Amino acid sequence: MPPSGNRSGNNRKAQLGLFAGYLAASVGAILGALLLVISLMKPETFSGLRSMASDVTAPIGQTGAATRVGTRNIFEAIAGYYDAGSKNAALEEEIAIARVRLAEAEAAKRENARLKAALGLMQQNPENIAAARLIGSTSASARRFGYISTGREDGVTPGMPVTSPMGLVGRVLESGRHSSRILLLTDSESMVPVRRAGDDLVAFAEGRADGTLRIRLINLGINPVEEGDVFVTSGAGGMFRPGVAVAMATEITEDGAIAQLLSNPAATDVVIVEPIWEEDLLKTMAKPVVNEDDPG
Repeated sequence: MPPSGNRSGNNRKAQLGLFAGYLAASVGAILGALLLVISLMKPETFSGLRSMASDVTAPIGQTGAATRVGTRNIFEAIAGYYDAGSKNAALEEEIAIARVRLAEAEAAKRENARLKAALGLMQQNPENIAAARLIGSTSASARRFGYISTGREDGVTPGMPVTSPMGLVGRVLESGRHSSRILLLTDSESMVPVRRAGDDLVAFAEGRADGTLRIRLINLGINPVEEGDVFVTSGAGGMFRPGVAVAMATEITEDGAIAQLLSNPAATDVVIVEPIWEEDLLKTMAKPVVNEDDPG
């Protein structure tokens, strides 16, 4: 066992340390109670200390506040950027949809105008055979044919003129039961008797298989045709009624002009099938002539 003298010295130190602790705690408690009583009875006593402490901590508080505001502004800017981006995308989508709707409305307006014009043609001439849609046309070959959505059941027969509100398109070449093939004016085999609108300058409009017509004057000599002159059907031959617009001269040649077709099949939707103007006359001309004096 350790000597008894060492145990008594250690106990004494422990007792002194414990006493000092209790003494410091008591003094602190008494000092705190005293400061509390003074702060309650005379608050202005420690105002200087409080102001000094506030001044010392003010820069730290300002720095924290600036950090909070800056951080909030950064997050608000980021959120605003994404919010503005989403709104811009939505607006662009709405504008694109509005443009599509506007284009559809404009197309419907043009379609109504074409239908009204075709209806006007039907009403102007009740003898017209039928109204049809131009459902197709050739463009890659040397021949120029078109196809319409009416046929024999609607009374369409070969030779009948096909017109649009803009003018002559061609004539029926073959008629099926529900559709027909037409020979377009620009076909190399097409030839239409025409005259210049406003006078009696007569010519032939021949197809060139390239989308244009060649105007060939019947009376050669000084060429009186000028650019911009409009040519209409003359009625010669009895197939096309007179006065239907055909083409406009765009380039002067020695014997006439190169003309642009007024009723372009590529831009034509609704067409009218008209009866042959002088069908009886054509039938009479097609009959063989019989010589009554010929005994044979």
